[in-house]
Amino acid sequence: MELDQHARLSVAPMMDWTDRHCRYFHRQMSNHALLYTEMVTAAALVRGGAVHLLDFDAAEHPVAVQLGGSDPGELARATALCVAQGYDEVNLNVGCPSDRVQSGTFGAVLMKSPELVADCLRAMKDASDGIEITVKCRIGVDDQEPAEVLPAFLETIRDAGVRRVTIHARKAWLKGLSPKENREVPPLDYPLVQAMKRAFPDMHISINGGIATLDAAAAQLAAGIDGVMIGRAAYHHPAEVLIGADARIFGDGHAATTPEAVVRAMLPYIEAHLSGGGRLHEITRHMLGLFAGRPGARAWRRLLSEGATRPGAGPDLVEQALAPCLAAQTGAQAPMARPVCG
Repeated sequence: MELDQHARLSVAPMMDWTDRHCRYFHRQMSNHALLYTEMVTAAALVRGGAVHLLDFDAAEHPVAVQLGGSDPGELARATALCVAQGYDEVNLNVGCPSDRVQSGTFGAVLMKSPELVADCLRAMKDASDGIEITVKCRIGVDDQEPAEVLPAFLETIRDAGVRRVTIHARKAWLKGLSPKENREVPPLDYPLVQAMKRAFPDMHISINGGIATLDAAAAQLAAGIDGVMIGRAAYHHPAEVLIGADARIFGDGHAATTPEAVVRAMLPYIEAHLSGGGRLHEITRHMLGLFAGRPGARAWRRLLSEGATRPGAGPDLVEQALAPCLAAQTGAQAPMARPVCG
């Protein structure tokens, strides 16, 4: 399957959330959805030598890395490191509104400097060895008029050689709103993003922002959008978004699974992580929402939340947390929880 097809559904890059353990977990639910890393700054890779931030498991493919930065040379060097690591795509962040990102003159503030963005993208493409370079952006920032700014921005990045872009269908207010508020307060403008697809039929345009279900994703695809990127809903309700996605979005009915099967599939990965000196909670913190809305969900969350950070916590605790979910399915009484170690 071509990367364009995988991009019909993607899980958004989310700081502190979409690390390699989260992505491996999400991959157990969908073979086809495109997964993104957390944003990694080019400076951390090039100046800080933090290449370990690019680590991932081969099972995560197709997987894209998102870079933050505004220096063309530095982004080029960071892109080369990402290519060497084996990523399928390198994405430039032109959408994050946080103060920390603004202070580095990248993220959403770059919407005000489209020519600089174009210079960065050209440098990244030169260093990409054929790996696709993409952009994630907003419809505008601050007092910009999105209907004027967005088409001009898309034309600029297209001229720089970018053909795939994900548009968060909200403005970003760089002053006065927190990053959380910027994900919720500015109104969504889906029609504008859909209009951009009609205006730029040669570009692959994905839409992001406020889309929380496969039904909503399918509606956007039916409206002519090429792809849908889902963020928080995929993290907090992963089974609802990702189990069934292969059949619904990609036409592949062979990959259906269950939350219980996902837990079983994660156990060897957990064991390998622990044997390498890792901690259980580094993985299970991403799994807390797996049974959201299902019987046994409360016990699952409680047992993992309370026990996974304790010394010696391992796969036995995961099995213990799974028991109430299995019992709820059969109507049997779950075994009494054993005290967690600690």
